[in-house]
Amino acid sequence: MLSFIPTPIGNLADISLRAIEALSRCEIILCEDTRVTKKLINLINQKLNFTIDMNKEYYSVHSHNEEKYTSDSFIDMYKNKNVAYVSDAGMPCVSDPGAILVQCCIKNNIPYDVLPGANALLTAYAMSGFNHKEFTFFGFLPHKAINRKDPLNKIMNSQFLTIMYESTHRIEQLLKEINAIDSNKEVFLVKELTKMHQTTFKGTIKSILEDFKNIDIRGEWVVVVDCVKSNGGEQITLDDLNSLKLPPKQKAKLIAKLTGQNIKEVYNSLMN
Repeated sequence: MLSFIPTPIGNLADISLRAIEALSRCEIILCEDTRVTKKLINLINQKLNFTIDMNKEYYSVHSHNEEKYTSDSFIDMYKNKNVAYVSDAGMPCVSDPGAILVQCCIKNNIPYDVLPGANALLTAYAMSGFNHKEFTFFGFLPHKAINRKDPLNKIMNSQFLTIMYESTHRIEQLLKEINAIDSNKEVFLVKELTKMHQTTFKGTIKSILEDFKNIDIRGEWVVVVDCVKSNGGEQITLDDLNSLKLPPKQKAKLIAKLTGQNIKEVYNSLMN
């Protein structure tokens, strides 16, 4: 069996009893960084007074080698041994590896379980105070500015509450990019969730950028952007655009902007 175990995102006390039991029970641990996981188990034993045996078999599984762990030899291992996949922090498969291993389990009839646990995305959503029942999650935007423009424009025009992760190095850049699109957009920010220096901000992008001049921005950030329109109008749909009597090139541009598709591909589909 393969168990997917979430880990605390900052506060050790957020580890669950089920997670501790699964770590105690497993013979083999797959983890992003073996050093991080061994340190976590050691802290659980020392600070929370458990006795998880650390003499297990460890494998380092990350986004660049995850496919390797779906080979026949590992499939046999998952079927015959008690194996755990452990994230460095938070939920496996949410901006972390794990999804390919889940697919492998489903495809090969391997018993598996995903334990609930700490998650920055949902914690920030609940903490934001935005009363929207639908939201989208984009994870981290691309690092390079040239690759960020299109996805950010898509986010800002999405009509949904949108949640992103961002690092210390690019949080101010992200806020300036949003500000350039709409300086009155309301956002909620939280850094270092569950940790000693957890800090939150809520307001317009313009006001928060002013706050950023006087604070220490070091830490991991979750950014919640309220992209929901409140003017009472209806959102334009693909059917609305298709019904318009416009030249194919103009229609293709509008459809591409609404859907995020490639303009040339949309144009070709209109001409067929």
